[in-house]
Amino acid sequence: VQGEPPSHPELLDWLAVEFMESGWDVKRLHRLIVTSAAYQRDSQTTPELLRIDPENRLLARGPRFRLSAEMIRDQALALAGLLNSQVGGPSVKPYQPEGLWKEIATVTDYNQSHGRDLYRRSLYTYWKRTVASPTMLTFDATARETCTVRRSRTNTPLQALNLLNDVAFVEAAKQMAWRVQRELPAERRDEANERMRTAFRMATARWP
Repeated sequence: VQGEPPSHPELLDWLAVEFMESGWDVKRLHRLIVTSAAYQRDSQTTPELLRIDPENRLLARGPRFRLSAEMIRDQALALAGLLNSQVGGPSVKPYQPEGLWKEIATVTDYNQSHGRDLYRRSLYTYWKRTVASPTMLTFDATARETCTVRRSRTNTPLQALNLLNDVAFVEAAKQMAWRVQRELPAERRDEANERMRTAFRMATARWP
């Protein structure tokens, strides 16, 4: 009642009728939505589309969402060539802030993993509910105390500080720099612009 009116009321009415006529088939409704052109719209846009639909009320482009906490860490490790893509196996204990478990956990010993186990996918990270990973929580991962259907998406200074100072991201940045150096011919390694272009291409799979 207090919000804005829907931008596409006719579409909502049509979907409601389709839902009823399908016998209240929820899966069919989901399939209808996710296979539509509007749902699959590209997030990239053009000056013409920005002029016509600057606020995206007409769904001229798809939304852009930040990666989830686990994906941010995994992506950084993958770009650096560090990610251990092994499937299955026991949980691992990657880097944690020094002294965290001693201050908070009932079991104060945190036996950090070593070698390749440090760089396994975040899916395999050992998660203690009372001492959740600060990095994951900073990027809106849930504490797993309750069931969460949809995570929030925030943008805070703590996230930038985490990327600058967390040991995993610092190591990933160093290895990424070495990858860029190896990619470039020897005569172009001192050119800052070429290093930036190469790093951008490696991270986004396209040239700037």
